[in-house]
Amino acid sequence: MSEEKSAFEKVQKARNSDKISIQKLVSGLTNEFIELHGDRAYGDDSAVYSGIGMIDNQPVTIIGIQKGTNNEENVERHFGSAEPDGYRKALRLMEQAEKFKRPIITLINTPGAYPGVDAEYHGQGYMISQLILKGMQLKTPYISVIIGEGGSGGALALAVGDCVWSFENSIYSVLSPEGYATILWKNSSKVKEAADVMRLTPEELLEDGIIDKIIPEVKNDTDIENFKNMILNKISELSNMSVDDLLKKRFARYRSFK
Repeated sequence: MSEEKSAFEKVQKARNSDKISIQKLVSGLTNEFIELHGDRAYGDDSAVYSGIGMIDNQPVTIIGIQKGTNNEENVERHFGSAEPDGYRKALRLMEQAEKFKRPIITLINTPGAYPGVDAEYHGQGYMISQLILKGMQLKTPYISVIIGEGGSGGALALAVGDCVWSFENSIYSVLSPEGYATILWKNSSKVKEAADVMRLTPEELLEDGIIDKIIPEVKNDTDIENFKNMILNKISELSNMSVDDLLKKRFARYRSFK
């Protein structure tokens, strides 16, 4: 682990443009990956990168919310803020994974769901609620990983797994520190003070039982290999449980939150 950072430094690290991209991470984890597109209703949200792949000999469904690697991609993906189309795509793939008994891995890097008017008209809040509900009921192993930012309901939609892990330089919170400062103090410049009291760092989240493990930052092939082994070990552990036990344990995990 690196030396201890302040909460706001963690926020900055989580948002840093040199953070490993979801696509690069998926490419490193899988020896073959087929991206699947579309929500069968409105369109295909490029902020949600998802499909079927093999991690060694284990078939998996991977669903990631990604930011762009340049300004053009960021504009297209709303800087990692998914629209209802993207969440419908995620729900479709979750249901498909459950049908074929594939473990699900979600990789999350989003400041929150896209807040546009059209997104609300197309059912943004409803789709987030449906993903949370479905996540609690999935009869297959489900691993959620916060890669960078885990913001608001947009992140929670894909973070109701049997376990939730966070990268070392990540955050997970009900809203951004800027939003918190604006609402509480009517002053967005108090972002550092907000970060200090929000308990959004991995260390605080682990202490509070919101996440289950802190993952050392993944930067290179060796890191990816270590991360892959963690995932395979967890899939093996969860797959050895009966469906009833899996669901009971998942439900108990979230019922224990205070």
